[in-house]
Amino acid sequence: MAKKVKGTIAILTGGGDVPGLNPAIRAITIRAMREGYRVIGLRRGWAGIVELIQDKKVDNENNFIELTQIIVNRAGRTGGTFLHSSRTRPSHLPKANVPEQHKDTYQEEFNDMTKVVLDNLNYLGVDYLIPIGGDDTLSYAVRLYKEGVKVVAIPKTMDNDVPGTDYCIGFSTCITRTINMTNTLRTSAGSHERFLVLEVFGRYAGFTAMLPTMAGAANRCVIPEYKFNIENLTENLVKDRYDNPSNYSVVLVSEGAMFEGGEMVFKDSVKDQFGHAKLGGIGELVSENLKELSPKFNNGKSINVINQKLGYLVRGGDPDAVDSIVPMAYGNLAFDLILKGIHGRLVVLKNGRYDNVPIDVVTGQSKLVNIEKFYNTERLRPYYNSFEMNPLFIMTSE
Repeated sequence: MAKKVKGTIAILTGGGDVPGLNPAIRAITIRAMREGYRVIGLRRGWAGIVELIQDKKVDNENNFIELTQIIVNRAGRTGGTFLHSSRTRPSHLPKANVPEQHKDTYQEEFNDMTKVVLDNLNYLGVDYLIPIGGDDTLSYAVRLYKEGVKVVAIPKTMDNDVPGTDYCIGFSTCITRTINMTNTLRTSAGSHERFLVLEVFGRYAGFTAMLPTMAGAANRCVIPEYKFNIENLTENLVKDRYDNPSNYSVVLVSEGAMFEGGEMVFKDSVKDQFGHAKLGGIGELVSENLKELSPKFNNGKSINVINQKLGYLVRGGDPDAVDSIVPMAYGNLAFDLILKGIHGRLVVLKNGRYDNVPIDVVTGQSKLVNIEKFYNTERLRPYYNSFEMNPLFIMTSE
């Protein structure tokens, strides 16, 4: 006699990939199956559930997958997400992205497909939904929660900027890789006595530049929360270079950093469904300006620059130890809430302890570097104040 299924849990991963997603999916699936639940993975973020065709004769394998221990164990130690991801926003779906079966009904330039999502979740028999994502992915999860879906969310983003939690999956691997790659490139910078400019992730928050700099990987960093003066940066880097026996200096540049009087630098004008244009180019502009201004602070002599955008190198590959352990804990925390019949929550790490908070914290505030507390705007680097009672990653509490 077949064992009665207690309920169906759906998991999805949205937004950018990070190491640690697969361990979280594995943790949820293993626990849930042991407790008698059915687990399905919604593929390609919110896109899979939007594009689902409600016909048992139709192959929907591109939209959802039945998860098993064999599947998740194989993927659980790897980076990325085997469920795939997208930046689909069902509440603002462009006309061109509306699935064929809904084109007659949804013909606006941007369409709210939430009714379709709700119908499809019901068709799949989903009792609980676990979205793993950043503030964009989770902001739509808040919408579904308000529509009556039982949601338990898990925070993920390289930038570590989801409100309500000290830690988001992917952050530790990102800063670990940033430190390692900076240390790899410094040998070239030292050999040629240059400035080393590294562009790192961070659209609105500068945590990915601040933490490696605080750890000693760079001399200076410029972050989105403070518009920097390029002459001040140049003067500081020239001094750092002079003070270094190997005659080079290093600056980490957040992709969302802005020149004094300027705005964010975008790769092009194309925007995703959450209204974000792709950033890119601030590192190159900083490099050009440093070379041009360097003679002013270096006895009339120009200093050459090594410019490198770290980009996807910090988000590809396997998770580090923290991004193997925390996702496992987050997955189990999410399932614990489901066992208790609790939903509308975001699992979090707060002050070194695992907890959960109301999911609408995601849309209720922003999480940015506290400039006054952590960033020296004159020296363009983190403050080194007392670390007593600060969280593991120091500047990650709101």
